[in-house]
Amino acid sequence: MSIVNCQLYIVNCHWGCYAIYDYLIVGAGLFGAVFARLVAERGKTALIVERRPHIGGNVYTENIREINVHKYGAHIFHTDNKTVWDYMSRFAEFNRYTNSPVANYNGEIYNLPFNMNTFYKMWGVTTPAEAKAEIERQKLEYGVDIPQNLEEQAISLVGHDIYLKLIKNYTQKQWGRACRDLPAFIIKRLPVRFSYDNNYFNDRYQGIPIGGYTALVEKILRHDNIELKIGVDYLKDKTSLSACALKIVYTGAIDEYFGYSLGPLEYRSVRFETEILDTDNYQGNAVVNYTDAATPYTRIIEHKHFEFGEQPVSVISREYSAEWKIGEEPYYPINNAENQCLYEKYKALSENEKNVIFGGRLGEYRYYDMDKVVEKAMQVAEIAEAT
Repeated sequence: MSIVNCQLYIVNCHWGCYAIYDYLIVGAGLFGAVFARLVAERGKTALIVERRPHIGGNVYTENIREINVHKYGAHIFHTDNKTVWDYMSRFAEFNRYTNSPVANYNGEIYNLPFNMNTFYKMWGVTTPAEAKAEIERQKLEYGVDIPQNLEEQAISLVGHDIYLKLIKNYTQKQWGRACRDLPAFIIKRLPVRFSYDNNYFNDRYQGIPIGGYTALVEKILRHDNIELKIGVDYLKDKTSLSACALKIVYTGAIDEYFGYSLGPLEYRSVRFETEILDTDNYQGNAVVNYTDAATPYTRIIEHKHFEFGEQPVSVISREYSAEWKIGEEPYYPINNAENQCLYEKYKALSENEKNVIFGGRLGEYRYYDMDKVVEKAMQVAEIAEAT
């Protein structure tokens, strides 16, 4: 990987040198980085331009007092795809971190994901049969048959008590909408276990890259056929930059690419308050969710616990969810029916963009776990190289 003087190439493009690179990749997050590496290893050249002042996208980690701080929220790599795991392991050694968040409801602590530890704390039950019976009782009492929204789906999965204490307020803070106004599928991602297992994920492989995600992405980009320019906004000079490559891979927001011509899609944004503390252990866990309505933030992340740090200080980040506005960083697509309909219209426009590939969380307007981003980048690179 090398940093290039992009202006030189822009000038050359203005002068008529139109195919300097095989690919111009917009965005140095996981999708863009993996795609670039895959085509580079096939002998193709790639220029990556990144609007932010750093690589890695939302998985970027910043070293603060020898602690790798997840600047854009907690990221735990997990997958059942051995091909993806083996590929990522080429560029980093992963530790044995197991994601086991806890929930704080007005000072009461509950284990997540919902499992027998949660059910025991909530109802005093000790067997799976007792827990299932209580959930079924509450489900029937509430009258859930076929869940039509997130509230009904949550109650059908874990009952009314857990919904009220651990789901309702947290979800409404996170999404800025009543649970009755959110689609049922959002909650289906949350695991429910009838065992005493606090591991959030069911995947075979899980961990944090030792040394942080930024180091991992740096290694992915370290190839002679990859050149990188950070602090470059592709959309401000789309014509000149696009002329510098045969194909474009765009990983930014699809509605922004088209100048919001059909109206903006909806996203949730996130704001972080990060603080260095003079303590070696603030909360005893990497992630604590605050599920009451009064606490304004959704969770506190204590970053050192991702890598079992023993530093004499700690760094925490309070996470606040907010409605997204144009000019802010979009985080989570709001995949309700209205937004999905609008996205399909933008997707139709994108199909008319010759030699432009739209990919990743923002380019496809969908929530992606990291392993799925890598998997999709592999698939898209294979298709791109075959055409």
